[in-house]
Amino acid sequence: MGTGSSPCASCKLLRRRCAKDCIFAPYFPPDDPHKFAIVHKVFGASNVSKMLQELPIQQRADAVSSLVYEANARVRDPVYGCVGAISFLQNQVSQLQMQLAVAQAEILCIQMQQEPVPSLPTTLMESEDKSPFSTSNSNSINNNFNNNLQQYLSFASSSSSIMQDPVKRESLWT
Repeated sequence: MGTGSSPCASCKLLRRRCAKDCIFAPYFPPDDPHKFAIVHKVFGASNVSKMLQELPIQQRADAVSSLVYEANARVRDPVYGCVGAISFLQNQVSQLQMQLAVAQAEILCIQMQQEPVPSLPTTLMESEDKSPFSTSNSNSINNNFNNNLQQYLSFASSSSSIMQDPVKRESLWT
């Protein structure tokens, strides 16, 4: 029998006499009848009894805890149960990782924009095409910047569709 003279929650719900060796008594106390009611509704008393009897005594408390959790999840989501909650949380983690990657990319863009321009050569250039401000030189700097940004974002591109062009991407803060 459960604690004191009161039958355990399972015996009370099933309207039967609670024996001294009741398998449910240690795990379903009389002061928490909802715990057994939900497990009974989802799994059935007979199945729960069989599961607990097959387990070593030291693992039964964890098994009951898992059964209660799964039963609650099944009541909330009859199709997916715990898997639905796990899938939702995994998707949320993935979205947050993506937001973090975008924020890190924006930080990298800002840092690269604030870097000082490399020192100019002291000798005069022979022609205007070799000027440090020429179109070909600024294109190579932009290409280098975009290559660094592409490498930084490469891990995120495999799991979602981030636009990796910093000009076309919207900022998180504006």
